[in-house]
Amino acid sequence: MMISKLLIANRGEIACRIIRTARDMGIATVAVYSDADARALHVRSADEAVHIGPSPAAESYLVGEKIIAAAKQTGAQAIHPGYGFLSENAGFAQAVIDAGLIWVGPKPSSIEAMGLKDAAKRLMRAAGVPVTPGYEGEDQSVKRLKSEADAIGYPVLIKAVAGGGGKGMRKVDSAEDFLSSLESCRREAKASFGNDDVILEKWITSPRHIEVQVFGDSRGNVVHLFERDCSLQRRHQKVIEEAPAPGMDEATRQDICAAAVRAAKAVDYESAGTIEFIADASEGLRADRIFFMEMNTRLQVEHPVTEEITGVDLVEWQLRVASGEPIPLKQEELSINGHAIEARLYAEDPNGGFLPSTGRLDHFDLGTEGRIETGVEEGDIISPFYDPMVAKLVVWGESRSEAIDQLADIAESVEIWPVKTNAAFIANCLREADFEGANLDTGFIAAKIETLVSSDEAGDAIWQSAADFVALADTEQNEDLPIGLRLNAPSVLGATLHHRGETRFISAARATTAADATGFVDPKHAVVFAGGQSFVFERQSRGSGAAAAGGGAILAPMPGKVIAVDVADGDTVTAGQRLMVLEAMKMEHALTAPFGGTVTDLNASEGGQVQVEAVLCVVEPNLK
Repeated sequence: MMISKLLIANRGEIACRIIRTARDMGIATVAVYSDADARALHVRSADEAVHIGPSPAAESYLVGEKIIAAAKQTGAQAIHPGYGFLSENAGFAQAVIDAGLIWVGPKPSSIEAMGLKDAAKRLMRAAGVPVTPGYEGEDQSVKRLKSEADAIGYPVLIKAVAGGGGKGMRKVDSAEDFLSSLESCRREAKASFGNDDVILEKWITSPRHIEVQVFGDSRGNVVHLFERDCSLQRRHQKVIEEAPAPGMDEATRQDICAAAVRAAKAVDYESAGTIEFIADASEGLRADRIFFMEMNTRLQVEHPVTEEITGVDLVEWQLRVASGEPIPLKQEELSINGHAIEARLYAEDPNGGFLPSTGRLDHFDLGTEGRIETGVEEGDIISPFYDPMVAKLVVWGESRSEAIDQLADIAESVEIWPVKTNAAFIANCLREADFEGANLDTGFIAAKIETLVSSDEAGDAIWQSAADFVALADTEQNEDLPIGLRLNAPSVLGATLHHRGETRFISAARATTAADATGFVDPKHAVVFAGGQSFVFERQSRGSGAAAAGGGAILAPMPGKVIAVDVADGDTVTAGQRLMVLEAMKMEHALTAPFGGTVTDLNASEGGQVQVEAVLCVVEPNLK
């Protein structure tokens, strides 16, 4: 019998995505929310909502007892964990089942079997699935790990056994860097997953990240829904995903998809899951050079591209299978149609080292093209408590080139302010010649980062656009009033603008010199959107009213927790030396010395919470 009421144990775009399908199926929905999400879109979209605690996820979304209690309170029959948070927590899955509720996901035993990377790799070897060379032993001593890394040969990859989402992973290029990388990896893994055990893998020189979508039901049926390419990553976080994988021939596709099905059957898998492979693409995609990495026992962020090329709603499949139905389609009924690409639009500042950008979305417009998966609207808050993803931008085209053009156009048209985004960065990735030519590997972004990050300096065309927008706005609001009058001179239509310490008067109505841009004007600002970036101009030159910190002041780039302090007052440091580590937005951020000098005014201590732009210490330059 079909589920009639569903609780979604997640937030943001994830919850909104599940609510949409549930509503289409006539299933009532229950949202859960923390203090920070009291007015969030997923709360407003659900039929009911239950408050489950304070803003930190550890006190709300990660507390299984509160979520189960919310389900019972509202009469929900089933819990969908979404993706992230408790979605791959076998203990929570079992607790849901023990409470007499339906778990929309794989069996707890399957989650457990694939949850630790070391055990999963041993299981896959037994199932005949090719596995990356490395070390998955129980001896976790530093000495043993260092010895195994030396034996594997550098570069080597350290991975948390309980990791996911790019956390708890470090590439080590030399033996000298191994111990510091291991320390950092373990610390991040302990904080994120409560387990600091690691495995080691041989670093593949030209790696491509290929994954296969699988789906199983309670009747022993398992199908695959073809592959995705997720090679465009930054710090192991996926940025752009596409399906099918470019350059994948049919024979290789059959081999890798068959291996994925064997992997799923080895753990008696039910519901949606993903088998992730690393491919040595130095000679193209070949079946004998594709190795199992891990299994994600959940629906993944990038599932929309699979849906777009197969015409399947994977959330609907999950709900049907959880209700006891078989998989709706057989393997021979599934096929690939066209090409789909997805980009993750993050609230982050590429020009500021990709640090998260938080705050209110005073202006928010993602256009009307493509498939947009988001959990926010204009006026909502990007919170420092959670992942800073704003939306997924998804397109489908008859061909890969058509899909690339569509998605690049959407990214370049993004209008978000004052929060910074990576929209221009996404567009630059898509339009890069090697991406268009499918010359891909997981080092693509790192190798081309300087060309992929657009300058945030406002050129003359951007200044002109701002002046034109101001003049147009003033004309529309004051049609009977002269604009830009100057004593003993003809009237001039234009605007005086201030941007980054520079003030200009610019005559308007010079469309030939303006940028291809959109924007808006309010009483204080003119904001120009061009190429996926925002440029803000003050309508008059004004001081900030606050003294800027000196060039040697180390400021907190965001609210967060200091998890390591490497220096003391009076220490001599060199340019680039790590001073401390700040944990925020579920990631570690190393703060380094801007130049050589002496540490003074140290205000940070391990474990301390800091606010954005707090002065953590000062580096006094060496004077000759």
